[in-house]
Amino acid sequence: MFRRSTVAVTACAVLAATTTACSSGFDKSKDGPEQDSGKNQSLRVLIATSGDAETKAVKSATSAWAKKTGHKVTVQLAKDMDQQLAQAFAGNRPPDAFYVNSDQFANYAKGGSLYAYGDKIPDAEDFSPELRKAFTYDGKLVCLPKDSSTLGLVINTEKWKDAGLTDKDYPTTWDELEKTADKLTSGKTTGLVTTNEYQRLGVFMKQAGGWITNSDESKMTADSKENAEGLGFARKLLRSGSMKFAKQVDTGWAGEALGKGKAAMIIEGNWLAGAMKADFPDVDYKVLPLPAGPEGKATLAFSNCWGVAKESTHHEAAVDMIRHLTSKKEQLASSDAVGVMPSRDSIMKTFAEEHPESKGWVEGNSYSQSPVTVPGFTKVLDQFNADLQGLRTGSPADILSTLQRNGEQAIKKGD
Repeated sequence: MFRRSTVAVTACAVLAATTTACSSGFDKSKDGPEQDSGKNQSLRVLIATSGDAETKAVKSATSAWAKKTGHKVTVQLAKDMDQQLAQAFAGNRPPDAFYVNSDQFANYAKGGSLYAYGDKIPDAEDFSPELRKAFTYDGKLVCLPKDSSTLGLVINTEKWKDAGLTDKDYPTTWDELEKTADKLTSGKTTGLVTTNEYQRLGVFMKQAGGWITNSDESKMTADSKENAEGLGFARKLLRSGSMKFAKQVDTGWAGEALGKGKAAMIIEGNWLAGAMKADFPDVDYKVLPLPAGPEGKATLAFSNCWGVAKESTHHEAAVDMIRHLTSKKEQLASSDAVGVMPSRDSIMKTFAEEHPESKGWVEGNSYSQSPVTVPGFTKVLDQFNADLQGLRTGSPADILSTLQRNGEQAIKKGD
């Protein structure tokens, strides 16, 4: 599932499960580390896996590439991706290829930690424009999005029927969502459950016609009447008791609340599919597009990209491996195994046909909004998420005013 964590940089650290001295593993020159060539290269890959299915899929795909090319690939599993990457970069011992979350991408790109290889991908335009934008820095496509995820409204079909609701009652507007959440709230079941993060509550801002920044992320637009209306609607649901945060129903995330019957509806992404299959295989659910707000339909898009370390001595091999991992065949295989959608537009139709249960998520791909990717913005968003914890009793205008002020400082500093 989609998680965020704070980067902790230390002066000397190593990757998990790797023992190495606190020194550079490269012969440096002004042009960077000397590149290896030929076969029998050994590449290290670091991933933040969502579970056994994803781990198996990545290992299978990298193993197939290694067998074909004669190279060797070691896949390592991160317990805290952001922290371990920061430590690896600080110790000059980064993995050759690794997941980069869109929230952290700009920090790494600005810091010069990433090797920009987008110009080496002939069919780069086949990847979702919104996701390419998320992983572009200083006018260059730095890394390829490995998959795609959007948010949808997920309902527990048993609780839906128990409440006397049918397919005709699926909410398509805010007003209908409010009434439905109220009707489904009964006893130990809350009508709608999500998390107190802008990565979920931000959908209401977008549906009201607002967002945190302008389209090119050069100017803050947080302190607006549209955003206040979006958070105001969320606050209204929270105050009525028909919507709660996952921790308020004693669960770690909304998927757990759905699986344990503590939520009749949740707002979550398509990583939910793999989690439900693994943890709650007997719970039936249906995925719907998120209801439209005053300014229409909107959802949020998420992805990791396949980053390549600038300090790696295996650029050519790493990029070739990533071309394999992001090929049409491998993306569809990963989708089958994990539940995420492809990041290539050309195979989205195939995915939708093979996974009709994901229709609600697929629909949102055409009107989704990627997370903010401004360098140094992590602390701003962490504070925003902390403020959203008190949304039920707080003031949307005050929360947005703080976000606006903090964001302006971050953008100014990053220029």
